[in-house]
Amino acid sequence: MPETPRTRSPALPRQLGLWSAVAVVVGSTIGSGIFRTPAGVANRLPGPVPLMSVWVVGGLLALCGALTLAEVAGAFPDTGGIFVFIQKAFGRLPAFLFGWSELTIIRAASLGAIATTFAEYFMRVLGRDPSIAPNDSYVHYVAALAILVTATFNYVGMRTGSFVQNITTVAKYFGLLFIVVLAIAIGLPRTGGHFTPAAPPGSFSIAPFGLALVSVLWAYDGWADLTFVSGEVKDPRRNVPRALILGTLGVIGIYLLANIAYLSVMSVDEIRVSKLVAADVALRLVGAGGVTFVSLTVMLSTFGTLNGSILTSPRIFFAMADEGMLFKKFASVHPRFQTPYLSIALVAILGVIFVLLRTFEQLADTFVTAILPFYALGVASIFVFRKRADAEYAPPFRTPLYPLTPILFVLATLYLLTNALIDPSSRWPTLAVFGVILLGIPVYFVTVGTKARRRMESH
Repeated sequence: MPETPRTRSPALPRQLGLWSAVAVVVGSTIGSGIFRTPAGVANRLPGPVPLMSVWVVGGLLALCGALTLAEVAGAFPDTGGIFVFIQKAFGRLPAFLFGWSELTIIRAASLGAIATTFAEYFMRVLGRDPSIAPNDSYVHYVAALAILVTATFNYVGMRTGSFVQNITTVAKYFGLLFIVVLAIAIGLPRTGGHFTPAAPPGSFSIAPFGLALVSVLWAYDGWADLTFVSGEVKDPRRNVPRALILGTLGVIGIYLLANIAYLSVMSVDEIRVSKLVAADVALRLVGAGGVTFVSLTVMLSTFGTLNGSILTSPRIFFAMADEGMLFKKFASVHPRFQTPYLSIALVAILGVIFVLLRTFEQLADTFVTAILPFYALGVASIFVFRKRADAEYAPPFRTPLYPLTPILFVLATLYLLTNALIDPSSRWPTLAVFGVILLGIPVYFVTVGTKARRRMESH
């Protein structure tokens, strides 16, 4: 006997226009990665060509994902994004595992890592070294407060959260662009650039390139977050695909320009030991004032990314609850603010707990490992929808070079996960994350599966 339909929650109002949607993509992506990641990349790849290559490859993979989800999200512009795509393509259990992973690992780890970086540069702007006591403990409390503040913005309305997102996105993008212009206009004539030797011996090796690519993909992460709020975008069949593509291209462009700017002023060896390469570039170009400017830019950048994450991610739990996979209360819409306020509160509480207990490195590594399998499933859903070719699937946009585009993304994801399992330094943390994800299977059958069976038996 068929399962009885569930009572749906009220729909969230569509308030995001095209450029606000682009701001969600750009603002959720550009965080601390472009400021912190170059040192780790240069540590593994010794020459300018391999260094630039890994950023190009990472950008192309992000674009492959964005072009694929532009088609799927255009066909299903619903609140929940990847959760919805996985459920429609592969069923309730894989969708539940995505939601379970977001609940137990992904979202709290992501918020914690972003908020921690914000707090570190907030302390620097105040003239305090965040690496020494008691400032290192203050970092956790400042990060927790930042999560609560951005959660409040989004609790009181999508318009408020979107306004903060738009302002911080413009500020961070043009702040980074200003550093690029300074480096190329002033630094390049002084140094002649550090682009030779372009590919010294040992530049290309599969394992180091793969590890560098993981770091780069952390910097590119955020390109898919718009899909979580697709249900609140105006004219979504037109605007969601456009925003995904425009936003991702904008991020790729500024990231490549930033790396050219860094190499215009500093050598690969110098970048390798620079914890905040943009600050060191600015110091050489305009003195101590440049470091303050970069620290403020990083603060705005990470605050905007934190706001973007809290703007988008609660919609996953809203969708889960609406599908009967989480307590129904989390699908509640605030009568005045028209926001999924309980889901926002849940995300904020989880983020605060994680940020008070864990370090940046622990949070970032956990997040990347946990999210990759579900990005792959979300992108792979296109194969199922294209094969079905039913009346429900009528995308306004078609992925270019299909099926090569999604295949490249899925294969790259599998390669990165395999590399993480093979590498001794990451093997056990990766297995631990997979263990938590798989723990969701018995949780599903004990909770969601049991409820479904009872509904069927009662009818």
